[in-house]
Amino acid sequence: MLILSRKEEESIIINGNIEVKVLEIGEGKVRLGIKAPKDVDIFREEIYKSIQEANIQAAKAKVDIKEMGKLFNKNGKNE
Repeated sequence: MLILSRKEEESIIINGNIEVKVLEIGEGKVRLGIKAPKDVDIFREEIYKSIQEANIQAAKAKVDIKEMGKLFNKNGKNE
């Protein structure tokens, strides 16, 4: 892990196109601003972990292929 020190209004640049800027330093927390291309997903860690867990649970789910097919067919009949 790279560890850097930054003051308010100072930034770091990642991969040439992502800027992370320290906006405010307060009691017990730091506000960061992030500029990145729209195709770069940015999540708070707790949200990212929640998404990962939901994906793991979805992958474990038992799926009935015939029932799944009915979801894609409006009248529920196989053609």
